[in-house]
Amino acid sequence: MARRASARVRDHPGRREGERVNRRSTEHSPITGWDREHWLALADRMLEAARLVASPRHALLRFPGTPGGFGAEVDALEGFARTFMLAAFRVAGSPETTGALAAWYAEGLDAGTDPDSPERWLRPDEVEQAKVEAAALAIGLHLTRDVIWANLDERVQAQIVDYLSTFVGGTHPPNNWAWFRVVVEQFLASVGAPHSRGDIEADLDQLDTFFRDGGWISDGVQRSFDHYTGWALHFYPVIWETMLEADDPNRVRLPKYRAALDEYLVDAVHLIGADGGPLIQGRSLTYRFAAAAPFWAGALANTEAVPPGLLRRAASGIVSHFASHRAPDDDGRLSLGWHHAWRPTAQNYSGTGSPYWAAKGMLGIALPESHPVWTAVEEPLPVERGDVLRRITAPGWLVAGTPADGIVRVVNHGTDHGDAGTFGIDAPLYAKFGYSTATAPLLAGPSSRRLPDQSVAVVAGGVASDRSGFTTHVVDVVECDDGTPAGWAVSETTAHWVDDAPERPDYGTPWPGGTVRKGPRLTTASLVRGAWEVRFVRVARDPEQVVDGDELRVAGWPVSGDEIESSCSPRGAVATSSRLESRIVAIAGFTTSGRQLDDDATFLGPHSGTPWLAAPIPDDGGWLVAAIGLAGVTLGSAPTVAVSDDSATADVLWDDGARSAITLPESVASSAE
Repeated sequence: MARRASARVRDHPGRREGERVNRRSTEHSPITGWDREHWLALADRMLEAARLVASPRHALLRFPGTPGGFGAEVDALEGFARTFMLAAFRVAGSPETTGALAAWYAEGLDAGTDPDSPERWLRPDEVEQAKVEAAALAIGLHLTRDVIWANLDERVQAQIVDYLSTFVGGTHPPNNWAWFRVVVEQFLASVGAPHSRGDIEADLDQLDTFFRDGGWISDGVQRSFDHYTGWALHFYPVIWETMLEADDPNRVRLPKYRAALDEYLVDAVHLIGADGGPLIQGRSLTYRFAAAAPFWAGALANTEAVPPGLLRRAASGIVSHFASHRAPDDDGRLSLGWHHAWRPTAQNYSGTGSPYWAAKGMLGIALPESHPVWTAVEEPLPVERGDVLRRITAPGWLVAGTPADGIVRVVNHGTDHGDAGTFGIDAPLYAKFGYSTATAPLLAGPSSRRLPDQSVAVVAGGVASDRSGFTTHVVDVVECDDGTPAGWAVSETTAHWVDDAPERPDYGTPWPGGTVRKGPRLTTASLVRGAWEVRFVRVARDPEQVVDGDELRVAGWPVSGDEIESSCSPRGAVATSSRLESRIVAIAGFTTSGRQLDDDATFLGPHSGTPWLAAPIPDDGGWLVAAIGLAGVTLGSAPTVAVSDDSATADVLWDDGARSAITLPESVASSAE
């Protein structure tokens, strides 16, 4: 296991070069150095940059860049609506000093909702994306109702009501979008405007079907787990609650929402790296520090599940992580990218105004400086306190964090943005076996589809098979002989390829069409502890198999950077950047090793390296075994593994002397001891 390290005061990367942190910041925020003044300064810098791209009456904010899939007019509406939400947080938290900011956005509200204005916005009944922005407008107006809404002319209020009302009775995708209509119509109800109680009830009923174990909420009925659980499905309920009248019958739902948020937050704080980096998994990553939103939602809800000092440390860590990497950039703008502009990060619905959904992660500035989340002393993240090994049942994740390097890793046996038994093309942000806070999956270039990272696949004609539609059998935590935990998970899939697939959304949703060719059955089991995963793979012929394949290939963690060094030997392969080492070690059954090198394949660096192992397709039903490691420090020795002669059990010896004895799955059933 990677060596331990404790949380400490340090020169946190969230500080810009030359920035001096005052003594109160150091005492109050000993880990990040960020206090409320840092947050306000960042918000002001972003809002000032927004003013520079505004139309004459401020309704359209045209950030530079290539228009998104919905066109330049939608991009400009997004620019206003999403920065307005940030401005609303700023005004709500400091109403006495933000009068000019409120007036500036009030003029934009007038121009955008005036049907005769040259700056008028596309309406929710004209373009689907306007429904998303309508929710941002409703939230902003609600939070500033005493400062902005109450001071608008009746004509402007009527215009806004007419604009938002075009969502009433409308349709939306069956996912987090249901909250958009709920908050829009709840705001209309709160100002005495026409709305539909039936719409609200139907949407809330639908949203209730997305709840899963442990406070997790799927973004729809499928296995769609990602940051939307936090920055949408837990974010909107706490704001919606503040819109409700005291006698609203929907208050009966609130205990369920509060309890789910509490449970989710306990998991969520385990998914942040010590450098503040959030888990790089799931769509819409260009929203960046929107990942901080659920922690502020917890503060707004006065949760007792996570202490306020830990909530702020999580949120400040995420935002300062991006600030330290010039996001926003030196002009105060957010590009389509991650640490910097990188267009492949964007989905096809993303435009130049889209990244400002990051504003959700700044909800905390709407809370007064006297709130406990601002007055408490920061507390360290779980990965800063010690080794982390955690099971998260709903998404089927094993979480492993190591304080020596601050990296959090997720081994995935439950999420693919699909359904068990429905075979489709793997979404690289959902269906891989591993995600972390320090690595990005290969998202661009030929390797991203032909020979992907973090995979177990049959290769046929130079193309690796997909795993989506797999079945999860076990996600558990087992005890080593010294009492420390290890993670144990098993899933099974039919290797398959989809030919002649039609164009489809680029964010993971399965899309009908194409021809599925089936290969052999693959059972994969993961034993996880510290920086290492022991991966067991077994191949069995499938009754519907039509493709035999050329070889079985297991690929490890991709590392990215300005330079990549790599090497391979009969025993395995390694790829290193200036800050990471990725290693894969052959333990049983593998005959070939290699490293795959790619250019401009991730947003973490111009070059990437992925180590891999391969073997001829076995026909004896035995286990192939590999050790897969990732660390920001020198990896310790790979675990050693002894599989019994009957392939029923395995004994794993870790580098610190701990031992795990496991029972390997027979076919579709598995257990651990």
